[in-house]
Amino acid sequence: MAMTQALAIVDAHQHFWDLDRNRYPWLSEEPPANFRYGAIGPLRRNYLPRDYLADSAGYRVIATVHMEAEWDPRDPVGETRWLAELRRETGFPTVGVGQAWFGRDDVGEVLAGHAGYGFIRGVRQKPKSAASPEAVVLGSPGAMSDPRWRDGYALLERHGLSYDLQAPWWHMGEAAELARDFPRTPIIVDHTALPADRSADGLAGWRKALETVAAEPNVTLKISGLGIRGERWSAEKNAPIVRDAIRIFGADRCMFASNFPVDGLVGSFDTIFSGFKSIVAGLAEDQQRRLFRDNAIRVYRLNC
Repeated sequence: MAMTQALAIVDAHQHFWDLDRNRYPWLSEEPPANFRYGAIGPLRRNYLPRDYLADSAGYRVIATVHMEAEWDPRDPVGETRWLAELRRETGFPTVGVGQAWFGRDDVGEVLAGHAGYGFIRGVRQKPKSAASPEAVVLGSPGAMSDPRWRDGYALLERHGLSYDLQAPWWHMGEAAELARDFPRTPIIVDHTALPADRSADGLAGWRKALETVAAEPNVTLKISGLGIRGERWSAEKNAPIVRDAIRIFGADRCMFASNFPVDGLVGSFDTIFSGFKSIVAGLAEDQQRRLFRDNAIRVYRLNC
């Protein structure tokens, strides 16, 4: 952990939740949600700044980006109001990304509500996703290619908000088209476009999909969420993914993130960040600074 004393980090994707005060359906429903990493039991507890500070102890985390945590969708701006209170009390998070549903009638009101808080930088909505590349149906209700969905998405530019996209890699063609059609709205692809299928064919499809969306200059990539169901996080297994992602997008358009506490299901904060550091140890120091800090500062418009 010696390197942690020298390397300043902006954690570009983390979550807080207070299950005693607020409702997160995926964390409270019975039976428990079937998450891509497996059982979510360890996540069904409060996770607040003191818990994050304990997990990240020894690291120079100078800022964090709070990602919407699938708060009760009946009141998306409620999470932002709660985070504003948390920021006043604790100083965390530094900035946030709110929840919005582009196909709903109230999307304009929701986006305006988020934009009214100075620390909100963008929104996330997980679009409808197919279970496999073969199952993709363009224009499906709730998908990125759905005209109603895109009408809501078009309002982001009006409010100066970016879009965090979480979708499997086989939807990156739709994402590329979205980026072309709305070039002034930044898109951040979350969790490395979910390369869960580590077979040769799966990774070949993932690389091709990344190349497609990386061709659009208003798209950046968040390297996070690399857990594999039933396995512990390891630099050895994730190094090829990380290196390919950086090769495709470039060190100027990628950023590392913890996805804590969710990725705590597969590894400790130290395991993940020391793993990232070991994977990119051969890169120039200025490239490493961009990956761990500078790119997130630029993309999320931080004052660090």
